[in-house]
Amino acid sequence: MTTSRRARLLAPAAAALLTAALAGCGAAAGGSGDAGSAGQSPVADKLSDDPATAVRNAPDITGHAGSVQATTQLTTAAGDKKASFTGGGPYDYAKRIGRLEVQVPPGAATSGPVVEVYEPGIVFLQNSGAKVPPGKWVKLDVRQLADGNLISNGATDPATAAAALRGVQQATLVGDETVDGTPLKHYKGTLDLAKAADAAGGQAGYGLQMAAATFTVKAVPFDAWLDAQGRLHKVTELFSFAGVAGSKDAKDQVQVTSTVSLAGFGTAVSVAEPAAADVVELKDNGSPSPK
Repeated sequence: MTTSRRARLLAPAAAALLTAALAGCGAAAGGSGDAGSAGQSPVADKLSDDPATAVRNAPDITGHAGSVQATTQLTTAAGDKKASFTGGGPYDYAKRIGRLEVQVPPGAATSGPVVEVYEPGIVFLQNSGAKVPPGKWVKLDVRQLADGNLISNGATDPATAAAALRGVQQATLVGDETVDGTPLKHYKGTLDLAKAADAAGGQAGYGLQMAAATFTVKAVPFDAWLDAQGRLHKVTELFSFAGVAGSKDAKDQVQVTSTVSLAGFGTAVSVAEPAAADVVELKDNGSPSPK
């Protein structure tokens, strides 16, 4: 199946979740990027004096920690319709794999948490609302999702959220702030997802490439909070897509605010792919089939 064919399918396993939660807002836009592998980046663990450089370096420096614990919040809004998703879980930079459990709002295509295990270019989903047997997982190439998995599963995974910062086009230092007792520098600016995809490279850039083509606002606003070492502690990114296909009217745009917070730098984590026997893949018609 070609990449364009996959994208047109919008992967019902994920798209149904956000679409249902946004009932009345229009159809959902529906990756995993990589925030940098530990020990493989030449970037020094030092906060640059230049705001744009400091933010662009944050994914690599954060990766040097080896692992993090992430919390996520994703809010969608179109007119007076809003939906909010919260989640969290660990990410292992050395193995480039993470896990999120996302709590869905009333009206979503499923009840209980949606569980996501993600690696560069692929994502495994459990309880996503697809016609998948209980306890089983569906495996997707992020290119099966029009948004590259940046928002369609109710969260932006921490690797992708950080990788997007590689595409920073302009940034300014807002000032010094203390968050949970840690002194941080607050930066604000815009980023380009297409340039972030190029900078990430390979499978790590797949999701960012898809999102760059789908989202209607190309200069993505962001806020980022970095510590004195240059590590990312929090990032908020504002995405927009057309709730009515092809429409550029303001009333048809869906705004998505994604916030990822990181803590527990270097704390040991354990994440693994689901067992092969528990994984199914979606056919072209959206029905599951054994892997």
